[in-house]
Amino acid sequence: MKKFWKWKNQAETETAPAVRTLFLNGTIAEESWFDDDVTPQLFKEELMAGDGDIIVWINSPGGDCVAAAQIYNMLMDYPHNVTVKIDGIAASAASVIAMAGTKVLVSPVSMMMIHNPMTVAMGDTAEMQKAIEMLSSVKDSIINAYEIKTGLSRAKLSHLMDAETWMDANKAVELGFADDVLARAEIPEDMEPPAVSMLYSKAAVVNSLMDKIAARCRTNPKKIEDSKPKGRSVDSLYERLNLLKN
Repeated sequence: MKKFWKWKNQAETETAPAVRTLFLNGTIAEESWFDDDVTPQLFKEELMAGDGDIIVWINSPGGDCVAAAQIYNMLMDYPHNVTVKIDGIAASAASVIAMAGTKVLVSPVSMMMIHNPMTVAMGDTAEMQKAIEMLSSVKDSIINAYEIKTGLSRAKLSHLMDAETWMDANKAVELGFADDVLARAEIPEDMEPPAVSMLYSKAAVVNSLMDKIAARCRTNPKKIEDSKPKGRSVDSLYERLNLLKN
C-alpha cells in the first residue's frame, strides 16, 4: 500500500521537547479509502502511537474528500495541540484537513484553494438527483469545518466555494483560514514579504472575460457590399455569449 503520509520524530533535547511531525504530501488517498477498513485504521494507529504536540506539514492539491473528512476528525480528536504548517499548497480536500489545526500557519509563498465537491455519476434522472443531493450534503459538511475555523457565515463560505477561490498567505489569514504567516529564518534585505493580499476567483475571471467579449461584439459591424449579411449576425452571437455566460 502506498501511503500519502509520513511521520518523523524529532529527538528531545535539553532546550526543546520531542516533536512529532506529520507530512502530508501529494494527493490525499491516491486510492479512495471509502469502505476501506485498513487505511483509516492504520493512519489512526500511527497518530495515536505517540504522545505530545504534533506539527502537520501540508503540500497537497487535495484528493478524496472522505479521507480528508476522517483525517480532519482524527486530528480534531487528538488530545494535544496540532500545529498545521502549509509550505506549498493546501487545495480542495487538503484545505479541509488544514482546518483541524489548533494553529494554522502559512508560508509567505503558499496558496490555499477551496471549491465545491465534485463526483462522477452515471444513470437515469433519479441517479443524477441522488448525486446532486449527495454533493450538496458533502458541501454542507465541508462548510462546517470552514465555519468553525474562520467564523465566516455559511453564505459567504458557499459563495467562495462556488467561485473556486484561491488565496495567498495574507488573504488566508485575513479571511480566518490561517492564523499567521510563517516567519522565514533569513529574509534578504532586498526581499520583503508581500504587503497586499490576493484572492483569485475562477468564476469572476471567466465572467469578466465574457463581459469583455460581449462588449466587443456590440460594436457596429463594417458595411459589406452584399445586400445580405454573411454568417451569423452580431445580435445572435451576443445572445449565444450571454447564454454561455449564464
